[in-house]
Amino acid sequence: MSLDADLRARAAKVIPGGMYGHLNAALHGDTYPQFFVRGEGARQWDADGREYVDLMCSWGPMIVGHRNPRVEEAAARLQAQGDCLNGPGPIMVELAELLVDLIPAAEWAMFSKNGTDATTQALMVARAATGRTKVLIAHGAYHGADPWCTPGLSGVTPNQRADTVEFAYNDLQDAERAAAEAGDDVAAILVTPFKHDSFEDQALAEAGFARGVRALADRLGAALVIDEVRAGFRLDLRGTWEPFGVRPDLSAWSKAMGNGHAIAAVTGADALKNAAQTLYSTGSFWFSSAAMGAAKATIEILRESDGPALIERAGARLRTGLYEQAKSHGFTINQTGPVQIPWLSFDGDATLERGVFWAAACLAEGVYVHPWHNWFLSTAHTDAEIDRALEGTDAAFAATARRFSGV
Repeated sequence: MSLDADLRARAAKVIPGGMYGHLNAALHGDTYPQFFVRGEGARQWDADGREYVDLMCSWGPMIVGHRNPRVEEAAARLQAQGDCLNGPGPIMVELAELLVDLIPAAEWAMFSKNGTDATTQALMVARAATGRTKVLIAHGAYHGADPWCTPGLSGVTPNQRADTVEFAYNDLQDAERAAAEAGDDVAAILVTPFKHDSFEDQALAEAGFARGVRALADRLGAALVIDEVRAGFRLDLRGTWEPFGVRPDLSAWSKAMGNGHAIAAVTGADALKNAAQTLYSTGSFWFSSAAMGAAKATIEILRESDGPALIERAGARLRTGLYEQAKSHGFTINQTGPVQIPWLSFDGDATLERGVFWAAACLAEGVYVHPWHNWFLSTAHTDAEIDRALEGTDAAFAATARRFSGV
C-alpha cells in the first residue's frame, strides 16, 4: 500500500469523509494524490515522493515560489520573536502602510486569515455603512465557504441565503434587474474581477460591465466590492480593475498575499473607514506577525520584480505551447481566463470526459493541473519550468488522442 493510500485509510477513521472542502482529492479523480510533503520553487512532492511541476500553486497561494527564501526569512524572524502575542506587532502597521501605498483604491486595511474572512468582513463594512442588508452577486461565483456564500447547502438555513440576489456576470442589464428586485435595500455589489466559476470556461470582465456596475453602485448608494481573493497580486498589483479606471469601495484579498502563509485583508475607501471601525470582527490568530511579515516580503518582491509581468510571460509561453500541442494531436481546445490564471477545456467536451482523462495523464507525466478548476502560475515558473511542463502535457495529449481515437 502506498503511503498516500495508508494515510487516506487512517484519515477516514478520524476525519469526516477522510477529507473535506476543495482539497478533497476524491473530487478531482482517482489518480490524484491526497497528501503532499514538500514544495520548492515551482515543484511539489506528494507523500509517496512523486514530483510535479505545480501549475496549481497550491490552489493560488504560492506566487513567488514555494519556500521563497526571502519570504521564509521574514516569517521566521518574526516567528522567533513571538508570533501570537497580546497584541499585534509593528509589522501590522507596516503592512497596512504598504497596501495603502500600493493600491490606489485603498486608504485603510484590516487583516484576517482566509478569503472567506475577507469577503464576509467587506460585506459587514458595507452593511454597517449603509444600514442595508442585500448584496448583489453573480450567479455561480465563488466568494468563500461561510453560510451566506458556500456552494453547498448542507447545514445552511434559508435565512442565511435570503439577502443575496444573483445576476449574470458581464450582463449589466441583468445586474440592473437584480438591483430592481432588491429595491432600496442594496448594501453592496460583490463581483470577482473576472468570471472564474468552476466546471466552465472563464470569461474576462468587459470594460463596459466593470464601469457599469461602478455606476450602478453609485446610483444605488451601495458599496462596490471586488473579490480579489483569487486574482489579487497576479494580474495588477494596483487592483485588477485599475486598467478599466474602476476603483472599488472595498476589496477582499488573500491567497497569494502571503505566498502560502495564512493572511487576508480588506482594503477600503476613506468614506467607509468610520463604518469599518464599528465592526466587532476578530480572531485569535488574525494578528500574528509571521504571516504579516511574509505578506510584506511577498508584495515587495512582486513590486520590485514586476511580478505580474513575469507571470504573464510564463502564462503566454504555456498557452502558446498548449495550443500548438493540441493542434498537432488533432484537438481543438479552449484556453480561457487571463494567462496568469489559465484553464484548458476540450471543445465539445460537455461532460469534461476528455479534460479529466488529459489532466490525469498530465499527472502521470509529473505535471499537476486540474480538470475543472482554474490553474495558477507564479514568478517561479521560469522558461525552463514551463518547458518541462510542456513536455508532460504533450505526452498527455498523445495519450488522450490514443484513448479517444475513433470516439
